[in-house]
Amino acid sequence: MTQTTSSEVCARLRAHVRGHVWQQGDDGYDDARRVWNGAVDRRPVVVVRCVDTDDVRTALLVARESGVPLTVRGGGHDWGGRALGDGVVLDLSAMRGVDIDRGARVAVAQGGALVADVVDPAAAHGLGTATAVVRTVGMAGMTLAGGYGGLVGRFGLALDNLLSAEVLLPDGTRVHAGADGDPELYWALRGGGGNFGIVTSARYRLRALGPVLGGMVLYPLDQAVQVLRGYRDVIASAPDELTVMAGFVGGPTGQAAAYIAPTWCGDLETGEAAIAPLLRLGTPVGGGVGPMPYPDLIRMFEAGAQPGQHYALGTRWLPTLTDGAIDVLAEAASTWPSSSSLLALHHFHGAATWVAPEATAFALRQEHVLAEVIAAWRPPADAAANRAWVERVATALAPGALPGGYPNILGPADADRVRLGFGANADRLLAAKRRYDPDGVLTAIASLAT
Repeated sequence: MTQTTSSEVCARLRAHVRGHVWQQGDDGYDDARRVWNGAVDRRPVVVVRCVDTDDVRTALLVARESGVPLTVRGGGHDWGGRALGDGVVLDLSAMRGVDIDRGARVAVAQGGALVADVVDPAAAHGLGTATAVVRTVGMAGMTLAGGYGGLVGRFGLALDNLLSAEVLLPDGTRVHAGADGDPELYWALRGGGGNFGIVTSARYRLRALGPVLGGMVLYPLDQAVQVLRGYRDVIASAPDELTVMAGFVGGPTGQAAAYIAPTWCGDLETGEAAIAPLLRLGTPVGGGVGPMPYPDLIRMFEAGAQPGQHYALGTRWLPTLTDGAIDVLAEAASTWPSSSSLLALHHFHGAATWVAPEATAFALRQEHVLAEVIAAWRPPADAAANRAWVERVATALAPGALPGGYPNILGPADADRVRLGFGANADRLLAAKRRYDPDGVLTAIASLAT
C-alpha cells in the first residue's frame, strides 16, 4: 500500500468512526500496536480503536472496500500476534462493558472484555463461569477456541458456557449466533475461533459459585518426578469439583520448582479432604492452599504472564501423563534458558467430557492432559535459545500424544496440527468457513484461513 492510499484509508476511518484512529507516525501509534507478547513487532497501516458495534462495522467495510487486509484485536493475548497484521487492525480493547443479570444467571460481555471484566462483577453476586487461569486474557478469544481452567471438571470449557453471540460477518451482516438464531454459526464459534465473524458481544452462562478452595504448592526440583507421578494418581480419580493444574515455575531459590495448583469448587470441608493427598506428594518449599474468591485464585499466574515480556509457546495433548512425559518435563525444567518460563499441565475431565464430540466444533472430549510449554524472557536474553527450548520440549512430548493440539496455543505455522485437532469436525468447519467468510478475510486460526 502506498502512503497516499494509507492516508486515504485513515482519513475515511477518522471521518466515520467514533473511536481513535492511528496510522504510522502518529503519536500513540507505538502504544496502539503493542500486544501482550513483546516479541511481536509489527507495524499495521492503521489501528482503529472501536467504541461500539457501529465502529466495528464501519471499519470492517472501509478496510474491505479499500482492499486492505484486516485483523481483529480482542484481548491481544495470542502469543503469535495474530491480532496484528500489515493492514487495518480492528481494536476492540475499548469495548469491555459487561452486564450481569443475576436473576437469569447470565453475563453479557462486549467483544473486548477480559476475563477479569466478567468474573469480578459475577463474583460480587455469588456467581461465576468457566474461564482460563489468567485474568488478563480476552474473554471472547479464549472462549471461541476452548477455555481450559480450574472449573472445567464441574462447568466444562468456557465455550460450553457460551449461550449466544452477536457477530459481524466479514460482509458486514449482523447475525445472532445461538440455538435461537443461527445454530450452524453457533456450532462453529464454539471451538472454531474467530474465523467466521467478529464477536461484538457474547452471553455467558453463570453458575452459583462461592469461595473456592485453591492455591499453589511448590516442591523442590529433585522431587519433581515423584510429585508428578503422585499428581497423576490423584487426578485419575478426581471428582468433578476438583481440577488440578501442575507443572514447573521459577522457585524461591531461582531454580525451577514443581507446583501443584488445585481448584475445588464444592463444599469446602469435603474439598479439604480431597486436596489433602496433593499436599503430601513431597516436602513443600512454599505456597499453600486455602479458601478464596475465584477471582483471587486466578491471580496466581499473573506474574508469569506479564505484558511486554517476550514469549514463545508450544503444546501437546497427552492422553495420560506417562512416566516418559514426566521425565521430559522434569528435564525441561532443569534446562530452561530463562527462569521466567513455565510448564503447565491442565487436566480435562468431568463435565467437559460429557459433551458429544460433534456437538461443538471443539472435538476432543476424551479425558486428557493439555501440556503448555511457555518460554518467557526479556532482551537481551537469547531469543533463539528460548524458542529452541520450546521446540525441543514439544517434540520430546510428541510420542504418544494425541493428534493436533489446542488452537489457542498453536501458532500460525501449525495449520496441519490445528486441523488434525478438529478430527471429524474439520470438514464441517471448512464448509462453515466457506459459507460465512468465502473470501477468507479472517485468519484467526490458520487451518481455517481459506
